[in-house]
Amino acid sequence: MKKQQVSMLLAIVSLLVLIVPAAAARPYNEHHSSIGAVYIMTNDPSGNSVLVYGRSADGILTWAGTFATNGLGGAGLTGSNQAGLVLSADSKSLLVVNAGSNDISAFRVNHGGLTLTDKVGSKGTFPISVTVHENVVYVLDAGGKDVAGNIAGFHLNDDGKLSAIAGSVQPLSGETAPAQISFNPTGSVLVVAEKSTSLIDTYIVDSNGVAIGPTTHASSGATPFGFVIDRKGQLIVSEAAGGPSGTSAVSSYGLSNTGDLSIVSGSIPDTQMAACWLVVTGNSRFAYTANAHSGTISSYAIASNGGITLLQAVAANTGAGNLDLALTRNSGFLYNFINSSHTIEGFSVHSDGSLTLIDTITGVPAGADGLVAD
Repeated sequence: MKKQQVSMLLAIVSLLVLIVPAAAARPYNEHHSSIGAVYIMTNDPSGNSVLVYGRSADGILTWAGTFATNGLGGAGLTGSNQAGLVLSADSKSLLVVNAGSNDISAFRVNHGGLTLTDKVGSKGTFPISVTVHENVVYVLDAGGKDVAGNIAGFHLNDDGKLSAIAGSVQPLSGETAPAQISFNPTGSVLVVAEKSTSLIDTYIVDSNGVAIGPTTHASSGATPFGFVIDRKGQLIVSEAAGGPSGTSAVSSYGLSNTGDLSIVSGSIPDTQMAACWLVVTGNSRFAYTANAHSGTISSYAIASNGGITLLQAVAANTGAGNLDLALTRNSGFLYNFINSSHTIEGFSVHSDGSLTLIDTITGVPAGADGLVAD
C-alpha cells in the first residue's frame, strides 16, 4: 500500500478522536445482578484507568467502577490498535497496555471490580496490544520515531505477577505501524498485523514461551488491522483499505501450527470505509467489523472451511467514529465503543447473525481505547 494511502487512512481516524469531558454514566445498582462485565481503558496520558461495567443476563450494562493502572495512556493510541486490553481464558486476569509509560498492568478480576497485581516495563516503546495464553503473556510495542517495534513475552504467575521471559524480545519486519498481536488457540503461534507494510507476521512459540521469528507474509489486501484466530485456528483479518476504491475488506487464512499462512478467502469487500476492528463469534459462524469512517458495523458469514461471504454491509448504524468491538464469551452480545459520541452501544446477536440495539452507555471519555467483554 502507498504511504499516501496509509497517511490518509490514519488522518481519517485521527479526526474522529475528540478530547472532551466525560458525561455521567448509568449509576451502579448494588441490587442489579451482574453475570459478566465489559472493560475499556481511559487511555488518559495523565493517568490510565480501566472502566468496568457490570453486565446483566439481558446484556444491559451498569457502572461498576474505575480502577487505576498506575501507568499512563498514550496520545495517538486511540484508533490505531486492537486488543489494548485482554482477559485470560478463565476471566480471572486482565492485562492492559500503558502506551504513554511503556509498561503493562495486570489485574485480578473480582466480583464487580479489579485488583492491580503488577505493572512491568513492556521491553519496548509504546505498547499497543497484548495477548495471553495460559500463563504466557505477549505485548506488542509499536516503537516510535527512529525506534523499531518489537514483541516481548512474560510469565504470569498465580499471584498475578509478571516476569520477563529471557530471549522473548523479537523484532517486527522493520519500522512499521503494527495494530495487534494474538496467540493461536494452542499457544504455539503468535500473529502480528502490520498496517503500513501490509504484512502479517508469524512467530513460533516454544515450550518455554520463547517466540522465534518473525516470518512475514503478504496480506491479501491493504492495511491489515484487527483480527481473530478462531477456535479452529483460522485467521480472519480486517483490511482497512483492502477493498476497491479505498473501501474495506476482510480476508481469511488457514494458519498452521508452524506459522504458515494460506489464503482461503481473499479481500471480500464490505463496501464500507475504515473497517479496522474485527471480532468472531465463538462458534466461528459470524464475523463483525467496525467501519470507523462509515459509522457502521458489517457482518460476514464464515463457512466450515474458513471461507467468508458478506452477510450485511450495514448490520448496524452507530455513527462515525465507532472503534473497538467486543463479544461476550457466549457471543450473545456485541459491544462497540463510539469515540465521537463517547458511548458504548450494546447489541443482541441473533442466530442468523443479525444485530438488535439493546443498550447505550454514555459518558465514556473520548480517547478511550480497547474493549473486552465476558
